[in-house]
Amino acid sequence: MTLQKRATIVSSSVAVVLVVVKLIVGIISGSVSVLASAIDSGLDLAVSLFNLFAVSNAEKPADERFNYGRGKIEAIAAVIEGTIITISGFYIFYEAVQKILHHEKLTHLDASIGVMVLSLVLTGALVMFLNYVARITQNMVIKSDALHYKTDLLSNGAILVSLVIIYFTEFYMIDAILGILIAIYIIYSAFELIQEGVLMLLDVSLDEEIVEKIKKAIESEPGVNDYHWLKTRRAGNDYFVDVHLVFTPDMSLLEAHRIGDKVEEKIKAIDPKADWMINIHLDPYDDSEINAESSPQFHTEKLDSKEN
Repeated sequence: MTLQKRATIVSSSVAVVLVVVKLIVGIISGSVSVLASAIDSGLDLAVSLFNLFAVSNAEKPADERFNYGRGKIEAIAAVIEGTIITISGFYIFYEAVQKILHHEKLTHLDASIGVMVLSLVLTGALVMFLNYVARITQNMVIKSDALHYKTDLLSNGAILVSLVIIYFTEFYMIDAILGILIAIYIIYSAFELIQEGVLMLLDVSLDEEIVEKIKKAIESEPGVNDYHWLKTRRAGNDYFVDVHLVFTPDMSLLEAHRIGDKVEEKIKAIDPKADWMINIHLDPYDDSEINAESSPQFHTEKLDSKEN
């Protein structure tokens, strides 16, 4: 079993424990914060199970039908997870407003505080584990899960603070006020998650920092006169790079190929944890303008190494 799969199973197990405990205490106490947290943990469970499915399929190798693999399943999972988080945020906001309008009081504060302390401990440990797995694997699904549970960790901390304040001051309104603040924070966090997933589905280029390193790797290789049509994208942990390298017309194909291999190795060294898929086209002269005129759909701004 891979580390990614193990992480999704652990997060699912933690979510099961939290949703059962929070739901029982939330119903008994009447705390909108605890009940909202229970709903959020239930969504966590659904998301973690979906993430297990996504990770299992994303790891499958490329085949005759999926020539480039299934890495974009991670992006789909991120969009779905972000959407679910957004819905839960709006639900928490609604419940908090209802709490303010009806002036409901809380009961069984001791149990509520206890369950939130338990939730903080379990969620905190889970976040540290998921962050560790994300650093090792660079998996987008695990990163999304870590961000999700980090949001839970902060919201659970805020809920605990509100319950403690109510316990000592009987200022019941703080439960609803913090519920609204938590909802706004959750919706904000979900937007970034959805954005990242959508951009990957739209084949956004790699981070600017990585692209700059790719350019430097090409420019630093002797024998490469110029380059053009540098294009990059990402699907899960797969990094795709397409580029045309320009050589002198009298250079042998064997020598040009050897230089191309060296460029490829330099690019792969930029991030050894990523799975690089590099396609280098060897040009005996700069044909970017000629091909751009005959094939406008492939026209991109020429990248002149001398100007860099």
